[in-house]
Amino acid sequence: MAKVAFIGLGVMGYPMAGHLVKHGHQVTVYNRTQSKAKQWASEYGGYYEITPKAAAQGQDIVFMCVGNDDDIRQVTLGDTGILAGMQAGTILVDHTTASADVAREIAVAANALDIGFMDAPVSGGQAGAENGVLTVMVGGDQVTFDRAKPVIDAYARCVELLGGVGAGQLTKMVNQICIAGVVQGLSEGLHFARSAGLDGEKVVEVISKGAAQSWQMENRYQTMWQGEYNLGFAVDWMRKDLGIALEEARRNGSHLPLTALVDQFYSEVQAIGGSRWDTSSLLAKLEKNRG
Repeated sequence: MAKVAFIGLGVMGYPMAGHLVKHGHQVTVYNRTQSKAKQWASEYGGYYEITPKAAAQGQDIVFMCVGNDDDIRQVTLGDTGILAGMQAGTILVDHTTASADVAREIAVAANALDIGFMDAPVSGGQAGAENGVLTVMVGGDQVTFDRAKPVIDAYARCVELLGGVGAGQLTKMVNQICIAGVVQGLSEGLHFARSAGLDGEKVVEVISKGAAQSWQMENRYQTMWQGEYNLGFAVDWMRKDLGIALEEARRNGSHLPLTALVDQFYSEVQAIGGSRWDTSSLLAKLEKNRG
């Protein structure tokens, strides 16, 4: 059993921290909205603290899953931040989807205190977090990874070390780039099927047995066909992730024309009130424009 802290109890962090308890670890949480931390402690029988520093004190590993680069800095650095409460020889694991730059920045601050650091963004969405079957993409060193992985396994079905610090975030960018193109293609296919008067469910039943099959098709086509877009990962979050990827692409010289285009399509979804719809709502934009 490990003594751990979990910082950030959003739709991902809340169930992830719960799985740690279920696997026998002693868990202390912190959340900016203190009522949610109290609720979590009551539900899972863990502990909560009122600052990141207090939550991190005495822990073997501290996990965090917050919103963006600035949120990471806010909860990690400073007099009440995570690093101020951690001891030498412990580990900080960041599950936030953020930039590779902030991962390297926090790694420098952690290493100066002899604290191990890994950037470890996740894929699998809210359902993956709730069911404990996330994919975790890790940047860091082998020794730190080997120590942290058995604990991360509490909520993951795949945990892979991809390279040094920053490699986890870069891999997550690849993940989001691929998803953007797949969802746009599926949206256009369903839009075409409806315009052609086809039975969408029968069409997908057939084509999902061939080369067109994808996770998005298997898990989202029915709700998309029914115009339901309340399945977790929001358009606002996807635009944040794609923005990070596009910024990194400008630095490394890669060309992402489709990603940039889909990012603009998501801005149109935001404009019609879909900021909190899930990412499959690209179809809603096409259906709205039906002539």
